[in-house]
Parts: sequence; structure tokens; C-alpha cells
Amino acid sequence: MEYTTEQLENVQKLASIFMKITDIALIIEVPPEQLRADIQADCTEVARRYKRGKALSKMELLQQEMSLAKVGSPLALENASKNLLNMEDDE
Repeated sequence: MEYTTEQLENVQKLASIFMKITDIALIIEVPPEQLRADIQADCTEVARRYKRGKALSKMELLQQEMSLAKVGSPLALENASKNLLNMEDDE
């Protein structure tokens, strides 16, 4: 399916606040099954925008967690260690 520039921007923005695909589809006015299939196709612009939105917010959360770890938050230190292990597993 072809998405407009506005729809693509909305997908990225809404994915960045971790909105469910069903709700994103409702807002951009496409069938949820279609949006889900296009995102799962992985080679589409809508999939790229969806994943980018999620990744950018995930980056912000990880940065906040790292800041807390640096000042000694026990939970943040534990989570930062887990994040490092996950990162190394993905290399």
C-alpha cells in the first residue's frame, strides 16, 4: 500500500509513544491488518518509519536510565548491565 507523507510521519510519531498498531491504523485511517502486514514486510517505508519511531524513544529511555545508573541508582545499574549484555548478544 502507498502511504502519504502525513501518514508516514504519523506512524513514526505514534510508534515513538508506543501506540499499538491497531490504534495507529485507526488514526491514519487504514485497515489494521494492512498496516500490520506492511510493517511486518520489513522492506517498506512504513515499516522503517514505525521501527525508527520506536527506536528513537527506546534510545531516550536508555539514555535516562544510563544517567540514573551514573548517579548510583541500584535498579538503573542493574538494568544498564542487562542492556549491555543484550547489546553484546546482538553484535
